[in-house]
Amino acid sequence: MRSKSFFFRSLLIFSCFLPLAAQAQVGQHRSDFAIGVNGGLSLNKISFQPTIKQNWKMGETFGLSFRYTCEKYFASICAINAEVNYANLGWNELIETCEDTYSRDMHYIQVPIFARMGWGRERRGGQFFLQAGPQFGYCFDEKEYFSEEWSGDGSWNRPNGVIQQYHKAIENRFEYGICGGAGVEWSGRFGHIMLDGRYFFALSDIFKNGKKDDFGRSANSPIQLKLTYLFDIVKTKGDHIK
Repeated sequence: MRSKSFFFRSLLIFSCFLPLAAQAQVGQHRSDFAIGVNGGLSLNKISFQPTIKQNWKMGETFGLSFRYTCEKYFASICAINAEVNYANLGWNELIETCEDTYSRDMHYIQVPIFARMGWGRERRGGQFFLQAGPQFGYCFDEKEYFSEEWSGDGSWNRPNGVIQQYHKAIENRFEYGICGGAGVEWSGRFGHIMLDGRYFFALSDIFKNGKKDDFGRSANSPIQLKLTYLFDIVKTKGDHIK
């Protein structure tokens, strides 16, 4: 409950600063809008409590990107980024007590909304940026993969004796949390190319987490590496913009 209240407080603060960023006149006003595509890799583990040993699970992620640049405040270029993405998450268990293997794919639609600050060139040249904000997701499909030689679901051959995850469908398909990261951008006549890394901290669990439930914590925690291409739809005019 504490994590959920923290999320809503963070979202409220973010919502309060959003109109200020759009209306502030202290810096140099911008009204740039760009759209494009993104793609990359996701490395995920599920934060289970009780603990389940895992390897990083690799999956693909791709989608649409939108950016509105509203202001340059001193040297900082302020923008709002939003994406609509597909991501293949899930987990890959590390089973050391026998020859069994187990993994699960979880297919998500994700919508991150970032407040972004960049430093460098806007139109032609390089730029470094930081971004952070809320992310929402929905798991629309899942699939389990068992090894052909499966010794069974006995707790005697599993670390911590945890076997409740097998054949257990996701109970909370809606997901929310905080996402943030950093990256670099190169802009030119062709548009904008960005490479960024990001981490998502889920404030929701995939399984129910009540006192009588199997898990007290079961949350995604992916690290993602993404390449994005944006092209300008609306550009602020002026020789002062470099």
